[in-house]
This record gives sequence, structure tokens and C-alpha cells, in this order.
Amino acid sequence: MKTIVVGAGIAGLSTAWALTRLGYEVTLLEQSTIPNPLAASGDHHRIIRRAYGADTGYGAAITEAYRAWDDLWVDLGQSHYDARGFLCLSRREGDDAEGYLEGLENGGWPYELLSPGEAAARWPFLEEGTFRYAFFSPEGGALHCRRIATGMAEWLRANDADVREDARVASVDCEAGAVVLSDGETLQADSIVVTAGAWVTKLFPDLSSDLKTHRTAVVYLEPPADLKGAWETAPVILNVGGDTDGYIVPHSGDGGLKFGSGLHKTFNVDADSDRVARPGEGEAIRDLFSPPIARVGEYAVSQVSTCAYTFTDDERFFGTRRGRCLVVSACSGHGYKFGAAVGRRVAQAVRDGDVEGLQRWLRAEVA
Repeated sequence: MKTIVVGAGIAGLSTAWALTRLGYEVTLLEQSTIPNPLAASGDHHRIIRRAYGADTGYGAAITEAYRAWDDLWVDLGQSHYDARGFLCLSRREGDDAEGYLEGLENGGWPYELLSPGEAAARWPFLEEGTFRYAFFSPEGGALHCRRIATGMAEWLRANDADVREDARVASVDCEAGAVVLSDGETLQADSIVVTAGAWVTKLFPDLSSDLKTHRTAVVYLEPPADLKGAWETAPVILNVGGDTDGYIVPHSGDGGLKFGSGLHKTFNVDADSDRVARPGEGEAIRDLFSPPIARVGEYAVSQVSTCAYTFTDDERFFGTRRGRCLVVSACSGHGYKFGAAVGRRVAQAVRDGDVEGLQRWLRAEVA
């Protein structure tokens, strides 16, 4: 059976990996390089963690994700996961951090609750009087995205998949099972999986009612010299509490200290436009973190990276079938950590035809 996978972000790479393991003849098409630095999967590192709000369903699904990553590490011959744990801070009643704590409690996952004084003593980059409490969980850390993408592409090629870079797709004919490349070449397959991320609505414009493309940016920072040691050993920070919707990944793998915030977002953009950082953009992101990060003004901006994501209104993953095509978006800002599991579930749906089951899983309606 021949399958074409369009898009080599983490969902596409993982789908190609899972299909190849099932014995499919796979062609993987990527419009840029692997990894694509402009894709949602193209940054240096992303967070994986146990914590999800108790009512989302994704807290249970993360167990499957961890197992899928473990299987991938076996195939790649090395792990690209830095299990340094994660930290959350709560700054007001009912904020996201409090919801994540409830999710951990409901799931029976381990955590350590700390007072502001205890947390600031352990991690001196925190400003003690600016948050209600903190909690730390050992079950989380950073996934090294670019290393993962490089390793998966190498594995696919070594296992006879046809991996094509700089192969931009112009159109997809789902009824005929055909993909037309921008150079005019037409490829045929028994099935097609489209995991094109922020570019999916260019191929299927009518999906714009379900999938919105947002532009965001993250800033890489150099901390004050006396705090570098604390950051080197720090956990990832899943949420800084309050309304900031802020997360932090310390130096890990090839990536430096990264700050990102859900407040820094532009809605309904073109995935190919406005991808150059604006003057002062890095400082604007950094300053959203004061409080609870102490002395934020002393952190020097070293790099600003832009990213385009596809979101659904309820921030759940999306999948639909059209003829011989499966169109999948596992993004909404939190998809990377599920990438290996998404690929396996999509491959299973290609094999078994149970697209409704895949859709329920993508929406975390079943474990």
C-alpha cells in the first residue's frame, strides 16, 4: 500500500514513522528542509508534562504519548528527552496553574507543593512576593525538536521511505489520491495524510472555518550572570500563573533559555508572511514575565523566533476524512508533546479505516 504524507512536522514525521513500521510504502513531502525552522515543530525544544486541566481529557492521553516516545527512542537508538521536571506558579485563584494542579491531583500524579519562600530559595530567579504558591512535578521536561526531526528523517530514509525536502505541494486531489507538486510533478497513492500545520488551509481553504492560523514568537534570553547556574538546573516552567499564559524552557539540548506567552499572538495570519521579528518584540515578550520572574530587565535578548500555529476554537486536535485523504491538525499550541502518539493513531486509522475513532482520540474523548 502506498501512502503520501504531506508535511514533515512532528505529526507528519511520526505518521510516516508509524506507517513505515506497519509495512507501508511511504513518501513524505516537506516544502522546506527537515526540520523546517518556520514550522510549529521547528524550534529547538518544547515542553512535555503530565499536567492538564482535569476536564480536558488530555491528561490521560499523555500516558500513551510517553509510551510512543519511548518506542521512538528505541528506533532512533537514543533519547531526545530531557526529563528535568516542570514547575507551575499560581498568582491568583482559578488561574491556569491552579487548574493544572487539580489535574495532577485527579490523575494521582506526583507533585511537591511549595510556599513562595521555599520556591524562591530553590530557584532564586523567582520574585517571592508575587505568587501564591508553586508546585513541582518530576514527570515532565523538554523534548529536543530539531534533533528529533533530524533523527526521524534519517531513520525513515534508512528504512526505505521516500523523504523529499523542498517539495512544496500545490494541490491535493483526495478523490483521485493524487498530489501535485509546485514543479508540476504528480504523485499517486492509495491514501494521503495531510499534516501541513499552519499551511493546511492553503491546500483546503474551506477548513478556515475550523482551523485558524495564529502567529506568535518566542524570545531567547541571556540571564544575569549570577542566575545562570540556577537556570541551568531549573525545571521547565509550564505556567507562571495569573493571566500571562507564560511558559519557560531553560537551556536544554541545542536551545537556550526561552520565554513564550500565549498573550503574544496575532490571529488569522498567512503562514508565510510576517515571520521576521519586529523591533522590540523580544523585549515585549520578556517583560510579560515581570512578575513573577525577578529582575527581568537584566535579561538580554539573544534571539527572537516566530512561529505559526493552527488553532481550533476549543484548542482540541482536529481530523477529517475526504475521499482517500486524512487531514490532521494536532496543534492548538500544545500538540508537540503528543506527536509520536498522534502518528501512531493516524497510521492505525489509515490501516483500519476507523476515522471516527481517530477523531474521538484527537479530541481526547477517549483514552
